[in-house]
Amino acid sequence: MTGTGPGSWQPDPEGRYEFRWFDGQRWTDQIAHRGQVGRAPLGGGAPQAAAPQGGAPAPQPPAGGPPPGDGFTGITGDLVDGRFSEKEAKPIANQNSKLLRVRLGEPFMARQGSMVAYQGNVDYSFEGGGASKFLKKALTGEGLPLMRCQGQGDVFLADRAYDVHLLNMNNAGLSINGKNVLAFSSSLDWSIERVKGGSMVAGGPFNTTLRGTGWVALTTDGPPVVLNAAEAPIFADTNAVVAWSANLQTQLKTSFKAGALLGRGSGEALQVSFYGQGFVIVQPSEGIQVATTA
Repeated sequence: MTGTGPGSWQPDPEGRYEFRWFDGQRWTDQIAHRGQVGRAPLGGGAPQAAAPQGGAPAPQPPAGGPPPGDGFTGITGDLVDGRFSEKEAKPIANQNSKLLRVRLGEPFMARQGSMVAYQGNVDYSFEGGGASKFLKKALTGEGLPLMRCQGQGDVFLADRAYDVHLLNMNNAGLSINGKNVLAFSSSLDWSIERVKGGSMVAGGPFNTTLRGTGWVALTTDGPPVVLNAAEAPIFADTNAVVAWSANLQTQLKTSFKAGALLGRGSGEALQVSFYGQGFVIVQPSEGIQVATTA
């Protein structure tokens, strides 16, 4: 976006504001954000309202905009200096390590209850998945409560302040623990499938499988490790496994003798093993443990 004079408005190189004035030789402290012009030095500092100088008009300020002195006037600090403002470089991206931002174009699926904020005109509707998926949920316990998000605007998603990871799939398959699914594009096919070779994985013999081309956002309780099954077979705690390549072969492995399992609820007694070409995502947590009464 350009203005009159030797300089021009350019995207803010720091990403804190929408635009910053470039005078032809260097970046200045003149910024424009959401139709408002102000000053903010490079490298930090709260913006100060000011009229543009040197022939630098604000980039398309909205007609009938707010009067001089917006809601930020008189308030300073890191929360309002721009560093926590919405990141708009990509349509689908992490706002931060625990928050996903999706700019709606095509509809997408999200975990019910994961929406923490939105801007625009967005509709949410229950996504049942049909009678077959409903029956599998009831019989297997592999629940994936979904809602369809559609309309125009930005949607912010999170789940219990877990870490959020974004993956892009290109004609691929991914088997995911249902409790770790945050959102995915509606172009992906999803189903509840039996985990081959095992009778208990991630709380049951079924996982949620996504196939096709699109994006998926997963959550992990802490920073995960991604292991390559092609290097050596992988054995992981059933409660810590998040997801794996859908083409991997799986088996259930028992570490303790039957007598030692009495009174034990630890996933360390049971692991799922993985063989073949692909990867396994494991989180540094076994999830919320339910205490049993004697």
